[in-house]
Amino acid sequence: MALKVGIIGNGGIANAHMDGYLSMGEEVEIVACCDINFQKAKDYAEKYGIKNYYDNCYDMLKDNQLDVVSVCTWNNAHAECSIAALEAGCHVLCEKPMAMNTEEALKMKEAAEKNGKLLMIGFVRRQGLDAAAAIDYIKKGYLGEIYYAKATYLRRCGFPGGWFGDVTLSGGGPLIDLGVHVIDLSRYIMGNPKPVTVFGATFNKIGARSHIKGGDWQSETVVEEPVFTVEDLATAMIRFDNGAVLQVEASFNLNLKQSCGDINFFGDKAGLSLSPFELYTEFNNQLADIIPKGKADFDFQRDFRKEIKNFIDAVNGKAECLATAEDGVELMRILDAVYLSAKTGKSVDIVR
Repeated sequence: MALKVGIIGNGGIANAHMDGYLSMGEEVEIVACCDINFQKAKDYAEKYGIKNYYDNCYDMLKDNQLDVVSVCTWNNAHAECSIAALEAGCHVLCEKPMAMNTEEALKMKEAAEKNGKLLMIGFVRRQGLDAAAAIDYIKKGYLGEIYYAKATYLRRCGFPGGWFGDVTLSGGGPLIDLGVHVIDLSRYIMGNPKPVTVFGATFNKIGARSHIKGGDWQSETVVEEPVFTVEDLATAMIRFDNGAVLQVEASFNLNLKQSCGDINFFGDKAGLSLSPFELYTEFNNQLADIIPKGKADFDFQRDFRKEIKNFIDAVNGKAECLATAEDGVELMRILDAVYLSAKTGKSVDIVR
């Protein structure tokens, strides 16, 4: 029997979720959607042939016997909508970041455990072929002990606009929007070590940069003078319980030559870059760069479909969930610590 699906929040990322569900064929049936902007919900429903659409998740959950729900709302509604769906007996795939803070994330995790439902977090980068290849290389010992990593997600002119600049809706700027991807992916590839100490700094020196035409990224919601109460640059050093250190940089707007993003892992046998996927080591008393043949990349559509498949397979007991609620909680602990460190100017120990 097909799993009945509901989608909460019908903005841009909801289209990627829909594409993933449609790729599952007869295993799922999309029966309802909702958005606080009723016209957006109506348009989304008409686009995809969904019969039932609403302006709130509570009516959607009450009127339809749903099995699984995607939460694709603004960040400040992730916790409320996820908990409502879990309490209604649904399994939930919640977009990243899991919540606005650790306190909300823990409440979501508790609701999933209390109701015996799966709560998966949308860390889509975990689904990439680059992640799988990196983990395989590390497990086979090619890198040796990884003691340092560096993750960057820098945009020269890439503020998305819309709600992304309003800290009351987003919870933060590029750290919580972009940095969340590379921090989680770094932890995942390194074997999910637990963060213990964080030192961070944030800046708002350039702002929205909305006067620049043809930037890197643009939200579907465009206003002439957007709210911008978040950072435009965040940087942090994260120490894990195994002694390894991760350096992170994330920006919406930064005066660099061109936007860039990569994760580098440094081991005592070799280093590894994800983009491009290359190993840096030594061979026959010479330095050597190794470029493996075959695909080891991240493809948004392909890997978003894999994420939805992993979610549905995990709900059906056919696969292990690749991005658990606990993973989301650990990420929120890191983000909270970075923002607190930036505010106080001091390092922050993560206490559980």
